[in-house]
Amino acid sequence: MNQEIAGSSLLVRATTVIGLTRDGKTAIGADGQVTVGETIMKHHSKKVRRLYNDTILAGFAGASADAFTLFQRFEDKLDQFHGNLPRAAVELAKDWRMDKYLRQLQALLAVIDHEHALVISGTGEIIEPDDGIVAIGSGGSYALAAARTLLKHTNLGAADVVRESLQTASEICIYTNGNFIIEEL
Repeated sequence: MNQEIAGSSLLVRATTVIGLTRDGKTAIGADGQVTVGETIMKHHSKKVRRLYNDTILAGFAGASADAFTLFQRFEDKLDQFHGNLPRAAVELAKDWRMDKYLRQLQALLAVIDHEHALVISGTGEIIEPDDGIVAIGSGGSYALAAARTLLKHTNLGAADVVRESLQTASEICIYTNGNFIIEEL
């Protein structure tokens, strides 16, 4: 996801976030790179977090300030709907699409618990991938391909599949680095 900043030609480049569940363990991870234009501005950004009493994991791609706003709104929805991930996602997507302020936010959220894996966008889309793997950001497709292969051909646990998938993406996507933060339930 690219975003123009204040009418300038500087672009904020996205990241790589991937999450999945395997053998009763749920993990999500992201790289730490923040890129503006052609410059790496930060190497160790935290783009994943635990939500709702450590029962839900979330990661973002896009503008950081926008993502933090969305995290807060999503946490509010989780509280309102007692941790019901699909319901909170639908309500956030409705607000995001309808609210004049929220419509300006440029980010994607990947959210996952032991039962659901969702991608939430500002256009009101909520996507639940058939294979239960959420992958977003500029390196998301690379990480997704790696994760699918690892799940088919290895016995690695969820966190290890996430780590190896991020490593693969970091070797291909110039907007993804090797500084990973991985959370596991």
